[in-house]
Amino acid sequence: MRRGVRFRVSRADNARAAAEDSLEDYAFRYVPRTFRRWSAGSIGVTALGSIAFLADFSIGASVGIDHGTNNAVLGILFASIIIFIVGLPIAYYAARYNLDLDLIARGSGFGYYGSSITTVIFAVFTCIFFALEGAIMAQGLHVALAIPLPIGYLVSTVVVIPIVIYGMRALERLQFWTTPLWLALALLPLLWVIVSDPDAVSAFVAFTGESDGAVSFDAVVASAAVCFALTPQLAEQIDVIRVMPPRTRLNRRSWWASLLFAGPGWVLFSGMKQVIGVFLAVYLITRVDPSLGQRAAEPVRQFIALYESIMPEWLAVGLALVLVVVAQVKINVTNAYSGSLAWSNVYTRLTKTYPGRSIFIFFNLAIAFALMMMDVFSLISFVLSLYANVVMAWLVTIAADIAINKHVLHISPIVPEFRRGMLRDWNPVGLVSVGLASLLSLAVFGGLFGEEVRPFSVLIAIGIAVITTPLMALITGGRYYLRRQTDGIDSPILDADGNPSGERLRCHVTGYTFERPDMLASAERGARGETQYVSSLALTLDDSDRYVLPAEPTAPARRQKGRGG
Repeated sequence: MRRGVRFRVSRADNARAAAEDSLEDYAFRYVPRTFRRWSAGSIGVTALGSIAFLADFSIGASVGIDHGTNNAVLGILFASIIIFIVGLPIAYYAARYNLDLDLIARGSGFGYYGSSITTVIFAVFTCIFFALEGAIMAQGLHVALAIPLPIGYLVSTVVVIPIVIYGMRALERLQFWTTPLWLALALLPLLWVIVSDPDAVSAFVAFTGESDGAVSFDAVVASAAVCFALTPQLAEQIDVIRVMPPRTRLNRRSWWASLLFAGPGWVLFSGMKQVIGVFLAVYLITRVDPSLGQRAAEPVRQFIALYESIMPEWLAVGLALVLVVVAQVKINVTNAYSGSLAWSNVYTRLTKTYPGRSIFIFFNLAIAFALMMMDVFSLISFVLSLYANVVMAWLVTIAADIAINKHVLHISPIVPEFRRGMLRDWNPVGLVSVGLASLLSLAVFGGLFGEEVRPFSVLIAIGIAVITTPLMALITGGRYYLRRQTDGIDSPILDADGNPSGERLRCHVTGYTFERPDMLASAERGARGETQYVSSLALTLDDSDRYVLPAEPTAPARRQKGRGG
């Protein structure tokens, strides 16, 4: 008996420790109003600051060298449009209900534990992307200061740790103060070259790359496939825009503007950078050194050449190094931060223990450093093209559940549910969709169905996910979304403006007060038989069902429309 009491006390202490740490991170729960003190405009600037990464230039350059300017630009445009469409409903739900992508996925076809699979997909992306960006920074240190690449990899990994540990507040300050510097260093010399050297623009337009220069659907789709791998950047944008303030009549315009530009709109800026990357690669090959080949895709070489056209070599190298360091720190603090949130979310949910987010910062960085040492940058096109198949299967499934299953079929609950006890553990709607779309698209990518259809593997992933998600919802009748229809609390979960309520209730397990969307009625009554409340955090860290209310009969799909609990 005493052992059981000690065990319960340790669980409660663990929950309290996680609650204190979550006041900064909210790694696996709803972000309360008390933390969301920034304006919509400030959140937008912070989120857009994280897209300063230079991999865009390298990706654009790679597809441009392979397929020529026309095919590359059309592929970038095609991918950008699709990514925007897929990202819009997901970003809206993140900003409106203040949830990260894992919490959205739980109630959008995956279930409480099922979403862990998709969170691992995203966490792996943060490692891969960190490695690509860290490699670019190491290249800059090598060219400018002759620092060996392995040491450069280590420096680019360690430099982000002090900022990432302090979470969102540190990220907001970093992005706000460094974005003007990044814009000046990246755009001013580019504009100078375009204005002063019109032949460079002509060479860019006429560049055929390693193809015959003819526009072909295969080449356009092959170019787009590499770009699709950047789609998980949406999840990193969401880790910022989930902190958006409540939408009201007073801030409606700024709220929507910040959501559109910093949410799905990140891809517009990313696409422009990719096109610039094509231009810079063409500039290097046609105006600087025709023998560079694929090395023209390295952003360090691109910007050194750009700066050298208007200033002495020593100054060009110095400014290129500043640009690379600023850009890589800006994006890699976001990669490390989002990765630590994702890994801690999965680990805590599966093990019911929370060792602290800092542990997962180092875990994420260790994987990224290993990838850098394996020279993942040299395989950038192949790695991203391969990964794009799984990425698009995952994100299109979530977007389809929100857009179709929630708002057209009214099978999936309108208000996203994420709390343990309210959701079923596994939902075949999302799991079957992601599994089927991933397996078939990877089989196509691997050449199992012939080389003719191989370039279309990502489109196959998108198409299967769009069809399978609503089909599975119809087949299952929505039975696997909710375990309960009500959370046992009488007060509404949304306020008069449709925002998550700011009412605070006390969790009887941790002793802390949490906001209404984070709470449920506890199955354990008080000493006088009164209703007690338990936080989603305490439920996440409890390995028993003692606080979980019993399941209710599954309601017909039509009754789930507009559910508020």
